[in-house]
Amino acid sequence: MTSQPELDAYSQIVTGVAAQLTPKVASLRVPRRGAGRMGESLGSGVVFTGDGFLLTNAHVVGNAQAGTASFADGTNVPFTVVGADPLSDLAVLRSAGETPPPADLGEADELKVGQLVVAVGNPLGLAGSVTAGVVSALGRSLPTRSGAAARIVEDVIQTDAALNPGNSGGALADSRARVVGINTAVAGVGLGLAVPINATSRRIISTLMQDGKVRRAYLGLVSVPAPLPAPLRQRLGRSAGLQVVEVVPGGPAAQSGLRAGDLLLTAAGQPVTQAQDLQRLMFAEAIGRPLAITVMRNGALVDVIAQPAELIGA
Repeated sequence: MTSQPELDAYSQIVTGVAAQLTPKVASLRVPRRGAGRMGESLGSGVVFTGDGFLLTNAHVVGNAQAGTASFADGTNVPFTVVGADPLSDLAVLRSAGETPPPADLGEADELKVGQLVVAVGNPLGLAGSVTAGVVSALGRSLPTRSGAAARIVEDVIQTDAALNPGNSGGALADSRARVVGINTAVAGVGLGLAVPINATSRRIISTLMQDGKVRRAYLGLVSVPAPLPAPLRQRLGRSAGLQVVEVVPGGPAAQSGLRAGDLLLTAAGQPVTQAQDLQRLMFAEAIGRPLAITVMRNGALVDVIAQPAELIGA
């Protein structure tokens, strides 16, 4: 009898992560009404507590209040939508029946560019699909639109692991099967993105579980980490700021005078070097209150006062 060849180290990691996570990632079916008729959208969800809470994307559930979760063992359970936060593209669901043991949540702030990650989800209705790749970029901010409404998903993880629309809401895991992101396909096929699991998203998840919604402030800008000019680097004692690459027309950032090309240095007196530095300021207490921002523009330091508005879910 011929023995099975031993898997290489890479394959052992990917198959190990798949074996641990596939049972814990559900296929979601969410009813949707469109063009005067009822249909449904597909997505994925990750069990993250022992009492039946699941994580997915806000854009997967939309305005729906309930749906059905199907697991790899053939179990189908109804769920209700506890709450959704369009700005972070996260939503929390509650299963009405038993669920598999929860996945372990990791820490996206510990990720490194080039690190191996594994995406587990339900693309196009095919349960238990697994793809692998690496972290190709961190700290991205990308605009997304739903009809006439615009929003910005901040601090996303970029990966070359192949994602399809049905992957939305599935798990992006590290080599130890810890969920470090929730996959999102809102930017389209060919660019794998995930909402990070970090201190900010944990606060959002906790608030959704308790209150069913998150009152969020937003500025309406898209930014990426960028190096500081040498003189500023020496003066401020740090090497990076946030480069504004797009300003949403009519948003608080535009009204304050911020422009594409500005290099953000501080907000509320605190250094900003990554999207999360701004994101952690954008909770309920910031709505309608002046926010002092310092930027470098055309070689000069410029102070502006922005007034974050409340994000209205699309």
